[in-house]
Amino acid sequence: MSLQVDALRTNTPPGSEPWQGGRTAEVEAAPGTPQRISVFGLGYVGAVSLACLARDGHRVVGVDIDHNKLELLRAGQAPIVETGIQELTRQVMTQGEVQVTESVREAVLATDLSFVCVGTPASANGSQDLGAIERIAGEIGAALAEKDTRHVIVIRSTVRPGTLHGVIRPALEAASGLTAGRDFSLCFQPEFLREGSSIEDYDRPPMTIVGADDAYAVERLRALFGHLPCEFVHTSVATAEMLKYACNAFHAVKITFANEIGRMSQALGVNPHEVMRLLCLDQRLNISPAYLKPGFAFGGSCLPKDLKALLYMAKSHDVELPMLAHVLPSNGRHIEQAVERVLASGKRAVGVIGLSFKAGTDDLRESPLVIMTEQFLGKGLKLRIYDPQVNVARLIGANRRYIEESVPHIAELMTEDLETLVRDSEVLVVSIKTPEVLAALETHTHEDQFLLDMSLLPEAAAHRCRYEGVCW
Repeated sequence: MSLQVDALRTNTPPGSEPWQGGRTAEVEAAPGTPQRISVFGLGYVGAVSLACLARDGHRVVGVDIDHNKLELLRAGQAPIVETGIQELTRQVMTQGEVQVTESVREAVLATDLSFVCVGTPASANGSQDLGAIERIAGEIGAALAEKDTRHVIVIRSTVRPGTLHGVIRPALEAASGLTAGRDFSLCFQPEFLREGSSIEDYDRPPMTIVGADDAYAVERLRALFGHLPCEFVHTSVATAEMLKYACNAFHAVKITFANEIGRMSQALGVNPHEVMRLLCLDQRLNISPAYLKPGFAFGGSCLPKDLKALLYMAKSHDVELPMLAHVLPSNGRHIEQAVERVLASGKRAVGVIGLSFKAGTDDLRESPLVIMTEQFLGKGLKLRIYDPQVNVARLIGANRRYIEESVPHIAELMTEDLETLVRDSEVLVVSIKTPEVLAALETHTHEDQFLLDMSLLPEAAAHRCRYEGVCW
């Protein structure tokens, strides 16, 4: 089948402004301007995108290697089962806004922007199979070599971080002989469509994310999606690639958490639906951004103790809670990794700034920083500790007993002289960022030091020495 290229052109006069000294755009990117768009891969994401783009007034070419999918579309039928998709597909196919083909070349030549929605399935060992996306990148690249105008390629397939720059871009450039960012645009836009509500999710996404190094690509997508009722965010390619995995992993964790609480509640004769309903009422900590920022390990008198108690109850009732059972080991590994980073520096004089389990308290019970100092002492490191909230002489009760058992000589390691600690330490482990601490770091650190940041310090407080975040 040969596409009618002229029929797919918009009535908008071609734009002719060059971008970065490379190829020019053929159509404007103004909001509301009909675009010529190709969609590669007509599974759930591709079929929904094709129908919704055509509904919104764009001229769309759908591409797939599955002849049966193409024949269904030509007959006005969607190739997937999804709420509302049959009616919408019939509507846009009847209106003549959509053409379909097996030819990548024809689709690229007939359009100005391409969405790549091909599958990236998991192999038997869990690794991602990028075969389909590599092949389609090569074919798109070969077609780009025949074009005189700038083309935008948008990757919507879920790919591991580094794929766009490390796999897709080289394949496109090798096949086309062109340079991304100069001759064509390439970006990553994760999709957040749920099967069963994908049309609604297309129209009301939680956010629109574009990972790009190319401002032209961002503006083309802003013209397409900037009107949607959500925040439009331009970020780095790697961040956008990783975000999709973070979202899906978080969703899996939420489901598993609710199910494990359900099993535990059932064994105890408690209504888990009421438990989770009440849990969701707390929008300060439970359903909020709280605790969702990378940092150091958790501790204190509540979380470790209560998690241990919950796991003991589960064991007593023969209930398996695999995810919750791995929380404390993961937390412990986070501490071990931080210790390993300090030991790997080869330096011996360590200054610890912050000792309690979180800023603003003197509670040392189960503090990951206390556990860390124990391990430092066990390795023979020279240690000095500063925490303005902690006065060992004033500690009482369980708090005092805990520190006397964990680090019995803690008082000898504490100092109130923050400036000397900062100046004389070879390694700084920083978990608090009061104005006094930030001022001391800005003034007294030096290039021979290694600073391990536990709390995301302002950049100015860390630039004088070798800096690493505990997990960033």
